[in-house]
Amino acid sequence: MLSVKNELLEALAATLEKLSPGAGAKAAFESPKVAAHGDLATTAAMQLAKPLKLNPRQLAETLRTELLSQAPFARWVQDIDIAGPGFINIRLKPESKQQVVREVLAKGVQFGDQPSNGQRILVEFVSANPTGPLHVGHGRQAALGDAICNLFATQGWKVHREFYYNDAGVQIQTLANSTQLRAKGFKPGDNCWPVDPENPLSKAFYNGDYIQDIADDFLAGKTVAADDRSFTASGDVDDLESIRNFAVAYLRREQDKDLQAFNLKFDEYYLESSLYTSGRVDQTVDKLVANGKTYEKDGALWLQSTDYGDDKDRVMRKQDGSYTYFVPDVAYHISKWERGFTKVVNIQGTDHHGTIARVRAGLQAADVGIPKGYPDYVLHTMVRVVKGGEEVKISKRAGSYVTLRDLIEWTSKDAVRFFLLSRKPDTEYTFDVDLAVAKNNDNPVYYVQYAYARICSVLSTWGGDVSSLQSVDLSALQSPQALALMLLLAKYPEMLTAAAQDFAPHDVTFYLRELAACYHSYYDAERILVDEEAVKLARLALVAATAQVLHNGLAVLGVGAPQKM
Repeated sequence: MLSVKNELLEALAATLEKLSPGAGAKAAFESPKVAAHGDLATTAAMQLAKPLKLNPRQLAETLRTELLSQAPFARWVQDIDIAGPGFINIRLKPESKQQVVREVLAKGVQFGDQPSNGQRILVEFVSANPTGPLHVGHGRQAALGDAICNLFATQGWKVHREFYYNDAGVQIQTLANSTQLRAKGFKPGDNCWPVDPENPLSKAFYNGDYIQDIADDFLAGKTVAADDRSFTASGDVDDLESIRNFAVAYLRREQDKDLQAFNLKFDEYYLESSLYTSGRVDQTVDKLVANGKTYEKDGALWLQSTDYGDDKDRVMRKQDGSYTYFVPDVAYHISKWERGFTKVVNIQGTDHHGTIARVRAGLQAADVGIPKGYPDYVLHTMVRVVKGGEEVKISKRAGSYVTLRDLIEWTSKDAVRFFLLSRKPDTEYTFDVDLAVAKNNDNPVYYVQYAYARICSVLSTWGGDVSSLQSVDLSALQSPQALALMLLLAKYPEMLTAAAQDFAPHDVTFYLRELAACYHSYYDAERILVDEEAVKLARLALVAATAQVLHNGLAVLGVGAPQKM
């Protein structure tokens, strides 16, 4: 049907071009809001009526006559209706919808994919500092980032996955100090356990059981290896530098385990410390000063960020000579640009909202050729976890929050991914553990996977070669349920394109749930393994194509497609 739609679109464009030179470039189809109105629609008559000084409904009638005389419309279109002030609703012949079955079976796992566009995109996500296990918020970010990467890959982009973290800073020092105290035999609650001097009610050190695990392995002189580093402990409780390096390597290894459990791998780990050691931060500041975009006030260096739409100017260098946290961010994004990534997407929590304007302001002030609006941001809210009807806030592993690994262990990798992707990133989400393990239609991932497994069972019972179904006669696919299913299959590629453009993997979850429901309706309406061979093969071809699209969509989400459940 995709080829059919393209033929019809070309004919529409040619017709519009004849009516008004230049109008052909704007030719487009929409999906009617009400399925009964038709399969495709166009508002071309209403768009052209005013510049051509014609009545839109009369123009629509003229277009109808002209389009029906075109060979593609004569071949593939059953009828064209005019509605309202000039809506053109197109009803396709069954054989035009049947073409999508052949297209899906021919392309297989590549159905929905666009050819390479020769462009590169960097997606930065998770980017958790190595100070503790990944929490469920990191899990939402991991699912979002990976799915967005997969979406862009379907659209022909070469995708680079990047994990950025601070391996130096105050938090890392706190980690080292916490581990040292545990190694010396102390624990949270002991009189010597430090508190934040500025807020005596809050603990300044990390209290989770994982800190004791790090301390024990440090004392044992163990070696830990993560994806991006390896370190052997000295075992000396007074060697704070060794403790720091060991703790960072240990927690990076633990994060890697979390990511592996989530079936996630990064192309590069980028260290914030490298921006300082390489001189990038100082070079960036020097550039901003040289460009006349800074000023001194109250012993601090300020960026004139209001020149670029920020609500106020921002401090870059504090009185004590240290840089504020957005300065290395600016240097980091200049690095991304210089590495050839003209498209960059950052997946971050909503608490980073305030950094967007100042980072973009810094990039514009640097004047290195970076366009306005660079980088793109996708911000997500945190996740509430409910188990047994009660909110779960504390994990023994972490001491103060539910970890990603907790969630995977309680449910599954597939459930965690699908659930965390099932809402818009900026909407609050409650993860229901009990629902995620339920084997019923209320569980969305189970519902979709069951549809796939159900088809696999049908194909297995048949026992034939699925590849042979590409060439079967599809004329038997005439029922309303079959036609609806084929029409939905044909929408998959454009759904992917729109989801990538909008950074909206939740659209994929909505589509898959709709496709599963559509298949279940078809299965209930028509027996597939009937005696009449031609009918049986046509129906098998349709369900095999449905299974393929379910498989492809689940793969975009990073969710498995089990053949048996």
